[in-house]
Amino acid sequence: MHDIRSAYNVGAIFRTADGAGVSKLYLTGYTPCPPEENKTYKTQADKMIEKTALGAEKIIPWEKHKNLSELLEKLNLPAGGEKINIVALEKNDGATDIKKYKTKFPMALILGNEVEGVPKDILKKCDTIVSIPMRGKKESLNVSVAAGIAMYEILG
Repeated sequence: MHDIRSAYNVGAIFRTADGAGVSKLYLTGYTPCPPEENKTYKTQADKMIEKTALGAEKIIPWEKHKNLSELLEKLNLPAGGEKINIVALEKNDGATDIKKYKTKFPMALILGNEVEGVPKDILKKCDTIVSIPMRGKKESLNVSVAAGIAMYEILG
């Protein structure tokens, strides 16, 4: 999740990720993080994440990274492991319909900002860009809804 503004979206993605069987979430940029365990004072964002995640934020492993480019470099050169396939979920002319995408594991799915999407410089670093076909007049879905569709489509 890169530069996700809404803590509600973050919580919803945690909950959906748990249901879909996602192994780990990475939060990058200014994406709000779940509260630390036993935190005495909770911010409004903490409460929003907890409200929508319903405990999934305590189950799904996650990491916070300020810089998405540095995280992608780390994922591309895992110590002793195989390269991680980097896939962006983005409405893009060159994107592959997610229903036609042949999943290659291990993989990381990048979700971008609610308004701006995934930055162009990050798209250039991806192995694949996938999109969800839109049949109505609107060009995009809420990021947490799109994430849910993508997770279930990719993970089966």
